[in-house]
This record gives sequence, structure tokens and C-alpha cells, in this order.
Amino acid sequence: MQIGLIGLGKMGGNMRERIRRAGHTVIGYDRNPELSDVSSLTELVGKLEAPRTIWVMVPAGAATQSVVDELADLLQPGDTVVDGGNSRWTDDEKHAAELGAKGIGFVDAGVSGGVWGLKNGYALMVGGDTEHVERLKPIFHALKPEGPYGYVHAGKVGAGHFAKMVHNGIEYAMMQAYAEGWELLEAVDSVDNVREVFRSWQEGTVIRSWLLDLAVNALDEDEHLHKLRGYAEDSGEGRWTVEAAIDNAVPLPAITASLFARFASRQDDSPQMKMIAALRNQFGGHAVESAKE
Repeated sequence: MQIGLIGLGKMGGNMRERIRRAGHTVIGYDRNPELSDVSSLTELVGKLEAPRTIWVMVPAGAATQSVVDELADLLQPGDTVVDGGNSRWTDDEKHAAELGAKGIGFVDAGVSGGVWGLKNGYALMVGGDTEHVERLKPIFHALKPEGPYGYVHAGKVGAGHFAKMVHNGIEYAMMQAYAEGWELLEAVDSVDNVREVFRSWQEGTVIRSWLLDLAVNALDEDEHLHKLRGYAEDSGEGRWTVEAAIDNAVPLPAITASLFARFASRQDDSPQMKMIAALRNQFGGHAVESAKE
């Protein structure tokens, strides 16, 4: 299968490589000419055979809207646009309507896997009409992890990004729990090998997880996280999850508290947020702030 891919950063570049390894043709475009296979979106569209599929991996909001607007003028009826970024599900509904008015299909794909996706595969949560989703299954199967899991057609347009938003909300709460446990272990005199306590949990315990493995990786690199400032950003999905919970009268105390804990980190140098920052860097390559000397 042939596909165009817009946005070749930490996620998009590795996705291009994984799709190619599965035997598909990928033509990539990025504003950085050193990463790009073509010089413009016009050239990208011109190199694809109809019906075209173009996967967008750019930041949510204005950047995605700009790309969708340009593609709406370049593509033809029967083509399909996939938004694989972290867009809000309500934006998906808007983009689907805009493109649908011109006969262009739209699919939203929540993508999880971070900087490890090239090796391990990407979990994909997809929303859209069945006819568009089915045509793209070869690409979804190229990206997903090996085995029976890692891909779901979650529902209609917006469902993919809504599912990914909830996934990230859960991620907030899980990271917060590990961070709180780590700070408590570091605070007591009786435990003098916190890193190895975390390592001992990696096998045979009910709290073992990939996040726990990444926490151990971070502690191996900086045993007490002295090099990090206790500050952690939120990328938006946590806020949207809490807003959706309010709109639907669903109680989310753990996820909401973990979001507010990140806000608190911006007022103080929080020990817990050192672990949150370290985990975000481990799985997603997110920037961290160094502790001031």
C-alpha cells in the first residue's frame, strides 16, 4: 500500500520506518528538508496514486487545522486523511465535516508508543466510518505490535482520539502513584536502596508494568533523580479527560488529582514530579528541566 505521512518528528519518523519495513511505500513530508522526501504538500499529493491516503502527525490545534485546510484544497473525492496526532475529539468532528463536504474521508487515530514504537509497535485506537477504516487496515497492522492486540476500531469519528485521551488520563494517574510511592520510600531512613525496591517489583507483583520498567531505567541513569527539576508539563489530554468527566457526570478522582499535582509542581520543586518528568522523558522523549545548581 502507498501512503503519505506529514510530520516526521520523534513519532512520525519512526512510524515511517516501521511502515516501510512492513513492505509499504511511504512518502514523507516535514518542514525540515533534511527529514522530508518531498519539498511541499503539493508535491506529496502529486506523487501518490488515487485513491490517496495521507496520515498527519503534527501538533494538535492550529498546526493540524492548517494542514487539514491545505489538504482539503489538494485532495480529490475518494481520498482519505488520517489524523494521528493528539487532537481533541471535537476537532475530529469538525475536520470530518469539512473534508466530507468535498468527498474526502477522515479517520482519527490515537497512537501510543512514543519513542519505543519503532521497535515495539504502536497501540492504535481508531475512529471513523467503516469503509475508510477497512481500507487502511494494512497500515494499521504494519504499525501495531505483533500479536492479537494493539489495534481497535473504537467507533465513529472522534472515538479514536477520545479513547487515546482516556488512555493518557489513566497514564497520568499511574505515573502519579509510582511517583508518590517513590517519594515516600526516599523519605524514610529504613529503606536505603529505593532503586532496587522498584526493580524487585518488576516480576511477580500486581503493580508490574512498562511504566515501572521505565521508572527503573530512569533510576539507573540517575539513582535519586538529583539531576532533574521537579516540574512536569501536561500535554492537554489530562485536562480534556477531566472536562469530559464533568460533562458526563463521571467521577475521576485519581486522574483529576494527578492533573492537579502537575499544576502544583509549577509552584515548588516537587520530588514526585522528578519521577513524573523522568517517566515522560523515558517513554515519549519529552523535555525535562535540569535542577539548578
